[in-house]
Amino acid sequence: MRRFVAAFLCLGITAQANAQDHKADIIVYGGSSAGVIAAYTAKMQGKSVLLIEPGKHLGGLSSGGLGYTDIGNKYAVRGLGLDFYRRLGKVYGKLEQWIFEPHTAEAVFNDYIKRGKVPVWYGHRILKADKVNGTIKSITVEDASGANKVIAGKVFIDCTYEGDLMARAGVSYTVGREANSEYGETFNGVQLMDGHQIPDHVDPYKVLGDSTSGLLWGISPEPLAATGSGDKKVQAYNYRICLTTDPANRIPITQPANYDASRYDLLARLIVAQPKRRNINDYFIISGMPNKKTDINNRNGFSTDMIGMNYDYPEADYAKRAEIIKAHEDYTKGLLYFFTSDERVPESMRKDMSRFGYPKDEYTDNGGWSPQLYIREARRMRGAYVMKQDNCVGKEPVTDGVGMAAYTMDSHNTQRIVITKNGKKMVKNEGNVEEGGFPPYPISYRSLVPQQQECSNLLVPVCLSATHIAYGSIRMEPVFMCLAQASTLAACQSIDRKIPVQQVDAAAIRRSIEQNPLSDGSRADIFIDNKDNVKVSGDWTSAHPYGAYGPDILLNTTGKGSVKFIPNVPKAGDYKVFIYYPKMDKSASMTNYIVNGKAGLKKGAIDRSAVRVEGQTSGEWVEVGAFAFAKGQSNYIEITADGADGGVAADAVLMVPK
Repeated sequence: MRRFVAAFLCLGITAQANAQDHKADIIVYGGSSAGVIAAYTAKMQGKSVLLIEPGKHLGGLSSGGLGYTDIGNKYAVRGLGLDFYRRLGKVYGKLEQWIFEPHTAEAVFNDYIKRGKVPVWYGHRILKADKVNGTIKSITVEDASGANKVIAGKVFIDCTYEGDLMARAGVSYTVGREANSEYGETFNGVQLMDGHQIPDHVDPYKVLGDSTSGLLWGISPEPLAATGSGDKKVQAYNYRICLTTDPANRIPITQPANYDASRYDLLARLIVAQPKRRNINDYFIISGMPNKKTDINNRNGFSTDMIGMNYDYPEADYAKRAEIIKAHEDYTKGLLYFFTSDERVPESMRKDMSRFGYPKDEYTDNGGWSPQLYIREARRMRGAYVMKQDNCVGKEPVTDGVGMAAYTMDSHNTQRIVITKNGKKMVKNEGNVEEGGFPPYPISYRSLVPQQQECSNLLVPVCLSATHIAYGSIRMEPVFMCLAQASTLAACQSIDRKIPVQQVDAAAIRRSIEQNPLSDGSRADIFIDNKDNVKVSGDWTSAHPYGAYGPDILLNTTGKGSVKFIPNVPKAGDYKVFIYYPKMDKSASMTNYIVNGKAGLKKGAIDRSAVRVEGQTSGEWVEVGAFAFAKGQSNYIEITADGADGGVAADAVLMVPK
């Protein structure tokens, strides 16, 4: 592993800043989804705060096209992170909504800012951080005109995808992939696997079989390094593309500026090599969003990932980053145009792609195109603790968790190279990893803070301290929001107790999120998992199906028995009751339940065919009604398997105060 410590020349400074232009208790840099939640939490906790966003919009990727949320396991999402998806649910008429339109998400983020009365500075980019004896005293930012401003704070939170504040504060970080040997991992470093791969025997040269003709665009001449060896290469970026099929809301896909058809010569060759793949879904993951829109992501060997073109991005200056972003936009718009117009694409596919267009009602100040490139990974802090593969799979659980992750250890391809197989030269992608099958796991508080000797008043919930492969599991938008709330609670504790962030009590953060999940004093939901306060009768076994809420479910296949979920109700009142329903193979057509509240017993059933599952999950919360409950533990919600014609799952129950 190579370590990098920021050492920047602050280029472009045009005016001498005042001694201090603004101050607040907590300074949040980066208006990503994490940044909004961090700033809102600070205000709810009674602290003064300033949110600084280098761009024009809030929400980062969550409002920038990634509407098909990478959940993993919804059990891991708590507090204000979950509240975001609940607020989207109110828009779309559900308890929670995990697939959504970009402008809807941005409206929810803007509403947090409005309700919290959070001051936001748009269009301000960090130039430097002034640090004294390991404490950041202020940062200097420049606005769009080039004027500089100095902002003082007690605690700083870096919520950018790039880790720019962290780097300018002189905190240690790394870029790229560690060698497997460094942390005893197996899926880090160079990995030539089959996922999102180009099939064998696709020739890499401009002239078939002629190495002297040069490589096709996008193919690197670098040799394949040893499996598991480290490098500074970064997994591919792309855009999560919002298109629409609604003719009234559609801007046609036309030839973009800087279009170069030769960039897609390898794709054309791939289409020939895959005669059975004659559907655009073979080349794009097209996930349906509400109102005839999409979230399009990378699929298979040649797609929206611009492999190998982002290595300089993490540490580049602003001008170079702008070039890289523009190159990705040109590539992606060109790819869409290629699929609508190039005669090397089968006519049926061209016709299918032509149904889509850019949405008029999204990104209205940017021609229907997202301003947010998907920065999957940039810098990663080397903090007080490094999250690694063993943490993800449960071999080394941490004891100071302040949030959870639950996604597959995931890396997109990192390079496109030439290999020799059976004496023939062929093109291959390298770097893709998709390793899952483990339950939700805690994220160490120490991974959110630098080493104390480097900085005592900085928290980093996005570019946190993790290896490349562990970061691949953690780096999901819901997790970032949860970690941002935890980071702000830590900042408040640091300020109130006048201690370095490294000495904050992580258990107190967990208690705060459990007892006051929205940070506004409102009553918390009552959640009962199958491992909590339940009374089991009959033959139930622990099962681990995809889509379970939490680590497992209780499963009954005998048609006899029940599970009573017994809540501890802190205050008598009316609650909406939800039962989590994981759809499984061979599950019963009806799942019977009994609710015992103040009014006595009420029986009902969940019809399997009526449960609509959306997004990256195979389960949904099903509302079974509103009930009055007495204080204490005299109430219960019972799931019964008696007489069932298939498997019955008892997973989780949720009670939401009305």
